[in-house]
Amino acid sequence: MKLFACIALCLQTGFALNNSLDWTLMDIFVFSIPVQVLPPVNFTLTVSALAQVLLQWEPNPAQEQNNSTIRYDVKILSPEPEEYDTSRTQSVRTAALHNGFCARVRTLLLQEGLQRGSDWVQGHLPPLPGAAETSVTNLSCVTHVTIPGNVSLHCSWLPGPGAPEDTKYFLFYRYETHTEECPTYSKDKWSRNIECRFSSTQIQPGEIDNLIVIHINGSSKRAAIKPFQQLFNQNAIEKVNIPRNISISLQQNHLLATWEKPISPFHEECFEYEFYLINLKSGNKQILSLSSSSFQLRVDASSRYSIRIRANLNHICRAPGVWSDWSATNYIGQNKLESSIAWILTLLCVSTSCMLLLVAILCQINHVWTKLFPPIPTPSNKFRDPFPIDYERARTCPSSTETEVGSLAEGFSCSVLDDSVF
Repeated sequence: MKLFACIALCLQTGFALNNSLDWTLMDIFVFSIPVQVLPPVNFTLTVSALAQVLLQWEPNPAQEQNNSTIRYDVKILSPEPEEYDTSRTQSVRTAALHNGFCARVRTLLLQEGLQRGSDWVQGHLPPLPGAAETSVTNLSCVTHVTIPGNVSLHCSWLPGPGAPEDTKYFLFYRYETHTEECPTYSKDKWSRNIECRFSSTQIQPGEIDNLIVIHINGSSKRAAIKPFQQLFNQNAIEKVNIPRNISISLQQNHLLATWEKPISPFHEECFEYEFYLINLKSGNKQILSLSSSSFQLRVDASSRYSIRIRANLNHICRAPGVWSDWSATNYIGQNKLESSIAWILTLLCVSTSCMLLLVAILCQINHVWTKLFPPIPTPSNKFRDPFPIDYERARTCPSSTETEVGSLAEGFSCSVLDDSVF
């Protein structure tokens, strides 16, 4: 009996375990049924500002959530590849749009620690219209803090190789929500705008990694001018000002230099400097990198030096921008050898001039020139010519046709008169 009871109990227990295992397997099967992930709907791309696109979509109305978390995976395909995810159903991106824009989005479903994605939905914006090679080329821009709180902007470019001579270019900049057209242009020989200056802008000095959008379109009677857009990082195009109040001195064999940081909202520790030193005696040149606004260097005191300084922001505060221009050249010291030679030559010239002047004065006083070079006297005739008529006749040669007596007489008179003169 006990044996039969044990067998019956084991059978009941087995049936119970079997039923429990079946229910567990059913539960696992029920919860492991995959939920279908559906792509978003009504995906649109809209240009909301210069070089700015608004991406919008809606959740798929047939999507089952079942206590799942839904996010969206966004991938920008062009002009610059970028991928990110968001829980929102819209996104704003800044990009150059002259060659078009392309992006896609999909649904991400996170359930029980597992994430699955739907198919992609893609949209695109066509390139901006215009003839090929009419867009500007070689666009470059630089900002400059003119006074605290004010930033200027200067851009230059080249006309497109296919742009007609009557092309008129127009530049606009956008900073955050502010958009403005260039007030002052410079032109090439065909009167095409190739340069723009903003003396004052809405760009905020001291901001980090903000984007400046430049948009240049154009017009022509011969062709449709294709617009061009380019994005500039505010840090990368800021040209730092020149250091101020530079003071250079020479104390024995040490060159001492001090200066103040450039006009900028950044603090002193945000700047780095380059110190350009030339030994004018030997011709040696060196550029020294400095992190402070003072400097001391042992030098040859017998030499003369030229010094220039420039500045830039360092990586401590932000990414470096554009180096400032070099400061005006400062000179210190003097070349003693060259100075001595100059003094000797000057002394010789002065001494020689004084000696010549003294000799001239002495000569004038003592009439040395008259004594050395007396005038040649003109001889005077103290004897009266007794035969003035015969003398004149003697100065002429007698003719051979005269009579012999006359010839002899006149020949005799001629010889006597000639001997009396010399």
